Amino acid sequence: MMTHSGKLKITTKGDRELVITRSFDAPTRLVYEAMTTPAFIRRWLFSPPGWSMTACEEDVRVGGAYKWAWAGPDGNTAMVLHGVYREVVPQQRLVRTETFDMGCPMQAGEQVATMAFTEQAGKTLVTITVVYPSKEARDGILASGMEQGMSAGYDQLEAMLSERSGK
Repeated sequence: MMTHSGKLKITTKGDRELVITRSFDAPTRLVYEAMTTPAFIRRWLFSPPGWSMTACEEDVRVGGAYKWAWAGPDGNTAMVLHGVYREVVPQQRLVRTETFDMGCPMQAGEQVATMAFTEQAGKTLVTITVVYPSKEARDGILASGMEQGMSAGYDQLEAMLSERSGK
C-alpha cells in the first residue's frame, strides 16, 4: 500500500490543463538541482513496486532532450517519458514537452509542462502547469493514479532534500 503526505495539490484548469503544486522545505537551488540531475532523480522519482528505472537522461538546455524509462516486473520496458526542453531559466522556470510511451491511448500524444520555482523564507514552491492535447488525455492521466505516484515521489524528494540541507 502506498502512503503519502497529502502535500501535493492538483487542480484542473479549463478543459486541458492540470496545475500541480508542492512546497519543499529547502532552498530553490537544491530543489532545482534534485529535479534536473539524473543521480538525484533516480533517488526520488517514484516507481511502482517491482519496477526499476532503466534510463534517466537529462540535457537541461533549450533544445536539449530528456528520457526516463522504467522496466516492469518482467524486466521489459513498460513506460518511457521523454521530451525536449523549450525554455530553461535555472532555478526559476522550465518548459518542456512530455510524451509517455506506455500503450495507453488516453495518455498518447504530447503535452507541455511549465515548472515554476518560487523561494520564500528558505522554502520552495514548485508549480507545474501541464497542458494536454485533449480533455480525454488530461482526464486519463487523472484517472491513472498519477496523484498517488507523484505524491510518493515528492515525499521521497522531500526526505532527500532534508538530508542534503541538514534539516
